[in-house]
Amino acid sequence: MAKVKFVFGIHNHQPIGNFDFVFEDAYQKSYLPFLKILEKHPKIRISIHFTGILLDWLEIHHPELLQLVKKLRDNNQLEIMSGGYYEPIISVIPMQDRIGQIQKLTNRVKDLFDYDASGMWLAERVWEPTLPTALKAAGIKYTVVDDTHFKYAGLKPEELDGYFVSEDLGNTVFVFPISKNLRYTIPFQDPQETIKLLKNYVSETGDKVIVFADDGEKFGVWPDTYKHVYENGWLDSFFTALENNLDWIEMVTFDEVIEQLKPKSNIYLPTASYAEMMHWSLFKDTFKAFEKFEHYLQDQNMYDDVGLFVRGGFWRNFMSKYPEINIMHKKMLRISDKMAQLKDTKGLETAFDALYAGQCNCPYWHGVFGGLYLSHLRHAIFSNLIHAEKVVSKKYPEILSEFEISDFDRDGRDEILVETKVHDAYFKPYAGGSMFEYDFKASEKNLLDTMTRREEGYHEKLHHAQIAGEQNNSGAASIHDLVIAKEPGLEKYLIYDKYERKSFVDHFLDFDITPEKFHRNDYTERGDFVNGVYTLENKSISKEHITFTLQKDGTLHLDDNKNPVRLKKTFKISRAKELIETEYEIVNLSAEELNFRFAIEFNFGLQAGHADDRYYYTDKGRLENSFLDSMGIVNDSEFIGMKDEYMKIDIQLGSSEVGSIWRIPVETISLSEAGFERVYQSSCILLIKDFKLKDKVSFKIDHKVDSF
Repeated sequence: MAKVKFVFGIHNHQPIGNFDFVFEDAYQKSYLPFLKILEKHPKIRISIHFTGILLDWLEIHHPELLQLVKKLRDNNQLEIMSGGYYEPIISVIPMQDRIGQIQKLTNRVKDLFDYDASGMWLAERVWEPTLPTALKAAGIKYTVVDDTHFKYAGLKPEELDGYFVSEDLGNTVFVFPISKNLRYTIPFQDPQETIKLLKNYVSETGDKVIVFADDGEKFGVWPDTYKHVYENGWLDSFFTALENNLDWIEMVTFDEVIEQLKPKSNIYLPTASYAEMMHWSLFKDTFKAFEKFEHYLQDQNMYDDVGLFVRGGFWRNFMSKYPEINIMHKKMLRISDKMAQLKDTKGLETAFDALYAGQCNCPYWHGVFGGLYLSHLRHAIFSNLIHAEKVVSKKYPEILSEFEISDFDRDGRDEILVETKVHDAYFKPYAGGSMFEYDFKASEKNLLDTMTRREEGYHEKLHHAQIAGEQNNSGAASIHDLVIAKEPGLEKYLIYDKYERKSFVDHFLDFDITPEKFHRNDYTERGDFVNGVYTLENKSISKEHITFTLQKDGTLHLDDNKNPVRLKKTFKISRAKELIETEYEIVNLSAEELNFRFAIEFNFGLQAGHADDRYYYTDKGRLENSFLDSMGIVNDSEFIGMKDEYMKIDIQLGSSEVGSIWRIPVETISLSEAGFERVYQSSCILLIKDFKLKDKVSFKIDHKVDSF
């Protein structure tokens, strides 16, 4: 009888640093009910993947699920896949970490389930042509990617009814194409639609293979899917429909396909990820242009004919699109490279595990899912990387660079890096002489883990978004099709910055500028210092301090006049204390008196803007409105403090020369799986001083951090 081979794959994952209640919600709504229903259908066989992060959580909180997985495996219902333990984008981590991550998960699967995993889930299906070498070295036989990858290589849809072999430098790996049609059919359409699709692949020889493989969270966690998949019985009906057609649908695993059939041919796939991800990786203007072009082709009924020639961008450009991602990635590479050079790694197992955790892909990109914009995910990356550095530096203190000038972020321009046992402070002379990373090692926190407010290609859709909670008559729509706003009036928060939200950013302003105007970018920069290029004038290194001076000769635009001004800032960074003493000097190089408002900007990302245990205070105590997302002015204090009682962090900024202190929340509007949302990113503090400057002025600022 004519048959078709059908591989059904599920990928289950939660990001490092995600909240326990999110794990628990996914367990209750997806992981547990899915496997319980699978258990009721013993003739249905699937391939399944759990990331190491999720396995660790399940072992602590729900070991009974792991027992169920083992039972289903023993009943021959499950093939278990390996992958990167902490779900990294394999192609953008060093080779030694690629192999280490994969082998770590393979060994974990063996220990938990007594199963030898030979295939792997490729995070976000990000493929690059050199991957076969790494996968081969890690002992991987096969992986799965989208059918669009194969179409970009020039294959036609009707040719994608099997698997292929790809090669790099003689190293081979088998690659299976995932059906995009099935990804959009399952579980959003009636089960019979899948049966109809499978019918198209039936052959007398039974050697055609069609693959579905996608996120397990779409079965219960994605919006409206729990009711659809479980309460309304979609999954049970789907498995029943498959069972009723097992006379011609052969449920197989990837391993079995490889054992029973030869690959269709060899193929060299281009760099690609799933189609939506490639769209998201495009820059703002091309993001919108690409979307319009796709709609044009669809309106002209041309998309089916030419769609394979239409593709978005390259995953790695997330690191160019978002400097925040690039900083995380290059911090990771810096630590990985140092650890790779160690001669003796005995006793450093926790450091390597933390490094791997710092490679989890989720905050390294942004699309429909929050990713980068979710501060707790970014924090988890930096926290693990800082922990790895701390552990290694105790044994090898020489890995810390007391003062280094190098191209840290690989953009062709040098940064200044200061690293001590208590803190790391990184500066960009070419970006206003700002400090772009400050690692407070006692709490393993990058205090400058912030986000810049920038325009996203999808922001124009906000005006057409449906408010969350309003009646949705579309049923369980794909997450890629939903346009929902979590609260009304989000449009007023679409404010975009012209510089990176970091610290020691120097502003020359008009006297009438207020915190409200500054917040909404309703002001003019009178100087050219914010994004200006500062030069390193001198440096000195002693047992107690690392000191250096950044200077810029710039222009102050006042009353239609261009006035030359010199700004010098000398940083005195303590080796043993979390203290940066900074002396500012502003020199009037013109013959005229210059009147201006000077503001030094700091941004601190403490994650929760409206929590009782995180607040502003002064020498008079906690402010009346002390939440970190509050806006206001402090006029009667020489310092302002920020306390985070959860992470035990106390930040103090002070100067005897301060006229007033402003506090302003930085909030972004981004997409998540739940729709458009406003996200607190950081608290902006501005130290304000008004000047009538004839010749020059000097003043000092203390930047101090303590743990308690």
